[in-house]
Amino acid sequence: MDAAAYTVVAASDGIDSHIATSSQELRTLLQKPDDELKLEALRTLITSTLNGHPHPTLLMPIIQYVLPSKSKAIKKMLHFYWEVCPKLDENGKLKQEMILVCNAIRNDLQHPNEYIRGSTLRFLQKIKEAELLEPLVPSILTCLEHRHSYVRKNALFCVYSVFTTPTTAALIPDAPDLMETFLAAEADSTCKRNAFIFLAHVAPEKAMVYLSGMAEQIGGADEGMQLAVIELIRKETKTGGGQGKARFVRVISELLDAPSHAVKYEAATTLATLTQSSAAIKATASALIELVVKESDNNVKLIVLDRLDALRKRHEHVIDPLVMDVLRVLSSTDMDVKRKALNIALEMVTSRNIEEVVLFLKKELMKTVGDGTPGVAVDKAATEYKQLLIQSIHACAIKFGEVASNVVHVLMEFLGDSSNSSAVDVISFVREVVEKFPDLRSSILEKLLRTFDQIKSGKVFRGALWIVGEYCESVQDVKEAMQQVRNVIGELPILAAEERALEATAAGEDEQLNGGDSTAPAAPKSSGPKVRADGTYATETAFEQVAKLDPTSSSSKPPLRSLLLLGDFYTATVLASTLVKLVMHFSAVSSDTLAVNSIRAESMLIMTSIIRVGQSSFSAAPIDEDSVERIMTCIQTLATFPAGNAGAEMQQDEDVADVFFGDTKAAYAKMIAHQEAKKAEELAKQTKIVKVQADDLLTFRQFSKKNAAEAEAEDLEKELVQATGVADSGKDDFISKLQRVIQLTGFSDPVYAEAYVHVHQFDILLDVLVVNQTAETLQNLNIEFATLGDLKLVERPSSYTLAPYNYQSIKAAIKVSSTETGVIFGNIIYEGSAPASKSQKAGSRSAVSSSGASAGESNCVVLNDIHIDIMDYIKPARCTETQFRSMWTEFEWENKVNVNTTIPTLRKYLEHMMKSTNMACLTPTASLAGECGFLSANLYARSLFGEDALANLSIEQLKDGTIQGHVRIRSKTQGIALSLGDKITLAQKGPQADD
Repeated sequence: MDAAAYTVVAASDGIDSHIATSSQELRTLLQKPDDELKLEALRTLITSTLNGHPHPTLLMPIIQYVLPSKSKAIKKMLHFYWEVCPKLDENGKLKQEMILVCNAIRNDLQHPNEYIRGSTLRFLQKIKEAELLEPLVPSILTCLEHRHSYVRKNALFCVYSVFTTPTTAALIPDAPDLMETFLAAEADSTCKRNAFIFLAHVAPEKAMVYLSGMAEQIGGADEGMQLAVIELIRKETKTGGGQGKARFVRVISELLDAPSHAVKYEAATTLATLTQSSAAIKATASALIELVVKESDNNVKLIVLDRLDALRKRHEHVIDPLVMDVLRVLSSTDMDVKRKALNIALEMVTSRNIEEVVLFLKKELMKTVGDGTPGVAVDKAATEYKQLLIQSIHACAIKFGEVASNVVHVLMEFLGDSSNSSAVDVISFVREVVEKFPDLRSSILEKLLRTFDQIKSGKVFRGALWIVGEYCESVQDVKEAMQQVRNVIGELPILAAEERALEATAAGEDEQLNGGDSTAPAAPKSSGPKVRADGTYATETAFEQVAKLDPTSSSSKPPLRSLLLLGDFYTATVLASTLVKLVMHFSAVSSDTLAVNSIRAESMLIMTSIIRVGQSSFSAAPIDEDSVERIMTCIQTLATFPAGNAGAEMQQDEDVADVFFGDTKAAYAKMIAHQEAKKAEELAKQTKIVKVQADDLLTFRQFSKKNAAEAEAEDLEKELVQATGVADSGKDDFISKLQRVIQLTGFSDPVYAEAYVHVHQFDILLDVLVVNQTAETLQNLNIEFATLGDLKLVERPSSYTLAPYNYQSIKAAIKVSSTETGVIFGNIIYEGSAPASKSQKAGSRSAVSSSGASAGESNCVVLNDIHIDIMDYIKPARCTETQFRSMWTEFEWENKVNVNTTIPTLRKYLEHMMKSTNMACLTPTASLAGECGFLSANLYARSLFGEDALANLSIEQLKDGTIQGHVRIRSKTQGIALSLGDKITLAQKGPQADD
């Protein structure tokens, strides 16, 4: 049964609607000649009637003094009053006064002003009394033939309301025939749509006859009519089974080309429910892709892409040929849309279309070449897009090895890119290709050595040096590698060369200041104003002169030398290991002892030069002890490296080779194998999902006892699952609902209240049960809520009148705009003669205005606070190590939480933190294996609002068994950092040692 729908009438500033005005005062206001006073009196009377004070004696004064008014505002307010006022007497019969009202309504239905006619027809849609509507039916039917479409449209709604209400359906028994006749003669598109919807609901067979007659004109029909046709087809396919589906498929297929995006989307989702043929699925996918390309709203793009991805999962490999159409979405400017489109496209890549996909991605990547050039502002979005393309090409090349040779050389052009993240992704890709595809090693090494002088990043240099040290095994490769190392490190020894450069620079400055005469006395170094070439003045300070003498500020130095002078000695240790490997490779393949010793001596000179310059003032930061120890170990290895191949020296040579070659290669191979095993495990989890269990219950709809509304909702859900393949697993069972019930007042309070908190993505629904525990009627009972944090009350709950020992369910919606812990508090205010309980149980927070309140006095019961858990909005997520480090550097809010727990082991504490905070561990399982007394792990989660939450756990176990350390949390917003910190502080005291 449909609930009565009322119109919200705002209270005027002049009259307080909460103060009960007597019937005599209202009568006096109604008799005034001023229309404004009558309007305010009517407004107050409507509010009073809704609150349980109908003032039945005022019905005749309203008919006598207000009904004759010509004011349109009063006429509309009268419609609201006729809607809520009591129309029946004590015997259930229509009041005699309503005959006069009925006559006035009939006059309005015949009024020459179409606005008055339409407004009256809208009002009659809410009237359910057959005795009142019976004399008005002829006038309502006459309005169906009015010249103005506004009147005809509202007449249609009115006829629909009368025919679908059980108490009034007999007044217009031939309504479907009337609508069929009306539809055949109507020319207005809106009225035709409304009449068609009328027939679709009350006489589907007549609607189908009309649809059959206009099937050829559906493509050129109005948008509203097209949506109504789609709705009818959905309804008929549910009730009629498979009969006539072919005809429906043809109609829906025509609507896929409709200009309206809404019609195209509805037609695409409906077509997937009508047939499972590959042609229809491809047409559906093409329509969805066209929507994404042409739609301007990024949120709509993401929604449609989700539907496309669900369709792809349900019909595997059917829409794979459309992968190039999906890549058209990359023209969008939003990074989230590009990322989602690329993820879908990579899942659709096969051996048949891999060449086209990679060629397209290469073209897109080449378009971004100019984004990092000097003099051009670096766009963060362009850099991120470039990195996304590189990662996508990487995934394609590893999955399909035949294209690796086509893309690896193109990607290596980006090793010198100014964007560090892009260059790191490229060197990671090159390293993996070299390991997996031995046939490509020689060409890749040749290209890599040629690009050595273009590399700018220390991390990229470390990856490139590792590749060179591991895979340069021939004599020619080793010689070429040593030559490139000489080029990027510059003149040797480094310290002596820098000292000579400094002296030469200082001498050149002195000569310039003395006018080129070396015998002239030194001129004073002036810092006064100078005249530029364009005639403007400039001032040179002492800081600029010092900068000119600073060797680290020169941009002409070789790239690796510049990194060393800037203090990057971690790269220096990798260079030392690479030099040792190159010497060993050359010694193994060359019989020229003189050449071997020459390369060995040069390598030792490079390493000693690095240590000396690191200990001098030329380095921006002094070299650390670990780097010195590592480099000295490499020098000692080369110094004791055997020149011959006999006895113990040969055995020592093999042991050193195992350390420098076998262990490092084995570690990298193990890491690659772990990554592949992890991907295979995730794929197995996705493919092993059982959609239908063998022992599932069979449901027969004919035997179901559900009402029409529940059955329609269930059918709609099944239809959605059939179209998308995504089931709604978010239904709460009875037990989970009980766990979310929060007690708001005490059991001894006059009003008991408890709330069920339902969190649904971006809003919170509070279902409050209020129970009147007194023997008195409580009037004007309403709940006033207030919020703390980024929570906002959407709508204030209405006022209610609660009978003795009765209960009422009150709903309130709270909008959530960000992820942080929020608090909802408030109180219940009511009027009644029930005083507050003098003895309150623990947990009750009741406050009453007076100890013996009389009828009409306000009482107040303060509610317990409702705390919204941040965990309802945080979900585990995954990101790469590069993305994690980038976000860690970028995010400005940090919260550090000290560890204080009774959990016995480090791994158990990590697992408990992951469970308590809904965060995923990014550190590989292999890195966490073993017990060393120390554990460090990176955690990551993402909120429903797209906010990232990062955490780093660093803990150690002391000798007495206790765990100490800290958890550092970083995020872009303060709220999520503080809320997660509070959650961790509370959670680490939860489990016991035996959990």
